[in-house]
Amino acid sequence: MLYMLSSIVAASALLGSAHARVKYAGVNIAGFDFGCGTDGTCNTASVTPPLSFYGGGDGQGQMNHFVKDDGLNIFRLPVGWQWLTNNTLGGPLNPNNFGEYNTLVQICLNTGASCIVDIHNYARWNGGIIGQGGPTDQQFASVWSQLANVYQGQSKVIFGIMNEPHDLNVSRWGESVQVAVNAIRATGAKNLITLPGTNYASAQNFVSSGSAAALAPITNPDGTKTNLVFDVHKYLDIDGSGTHTNCVTNNINSTFEPLAEYLNSVGRMAILSETGGGPNDTSCLTDLCQELQYIDENANVFLGWVGWAAGSFDTAYTITETPFESNGKFTDRPLVTKCIVGEFK
Repeated sequence: MLYMLSSIVAASALLGSAHARVKYAGVNIAGFDFGCGTDGTCNTASVTPPLSFYGGGDGQGQMNHFVKDDGLNIFRLPVGWQWLTNNTLGGPLNPNNFGEYNTLVQICLNTGASCIVDIHNYARWNGGIIGQGGPTDQQFASVWSQLANVYQGQSKVIFGIMNEPHDLNVSRWGESVQVAVNAIRATGAKNLITLPGTNYASAQNFVSSGSAAALAPITNPDGTKTNLVFDVHKYLDIDGSGTHTNCVTNNINSTFEPLAEYLNSVGRMAILSETGGGPNDTSCLTDLCQELQYIDENANVFLGWVGWAAGSFDTAYTITETPFESNGKFTDRPLVTKCIVGEFK
């Protein structure tokens, strides 16, 4: 992970025209984010750590299965900001709460996969927007500085700056992100950092929403853009919310072709860190596979994908990617087998 972004582009190109494989494919392992709403409130009593010994889903078994049996190599580990600091804005990482979350991160790393530390707060804390009447840029930077100090020696830890910002001044949001990037780099951490735009990190509206214009100028303190990539989300259901089992589009013409054109024009890369659909739905088995195939074919600008979601979600969740488990054996859902895994092999 600790290399020039231009090297990523070059390496992708060298994979050849026969199959320009993306670098990453994986699954979100949810649970530490349970209780978080789109207004940035996070009820820590609702947290269900995705580790069976903490009373949640078997995230450890799931990740081992996804790596060893499926060949996946990245997991996104969402967590509420309030959980990390035990509801103290601007405070230190709470030893107990962060200790549990860090256990998940270490288990993820032990699989050999890359692990995205994702603050799942929608650019907010209890309704207030970061740098826009809510938490200050310095309070936001503080939590990232602390996390960077912990993980700076782990090249496979990726810093997901924020989950799904929305309904904010995107130019001002870009300034807040720059402050956080500066704080991370000040620790000496060279880890990959993912930068999300507004409209819930919309891939479709990344340029038209002003997200591209706000995030593209962000640099490391030395003026480079090394290991700074865009973070986008896109679902395939009728309203793009990821709350329906059926899919209505493969998002290629409306979203990923224009986004690829933009990324090519500026020499940048993006990662699709949330996507998915009904686990058994025939429309999703077609549309999601087509979406991911297109992303795979454009690996010079897309790092890969992370499906939503497994972890503490049960197997009945609307767009679950949680595998069935019986006597230590895991069985994937059709959508995972055919698309999340199948388009990566």
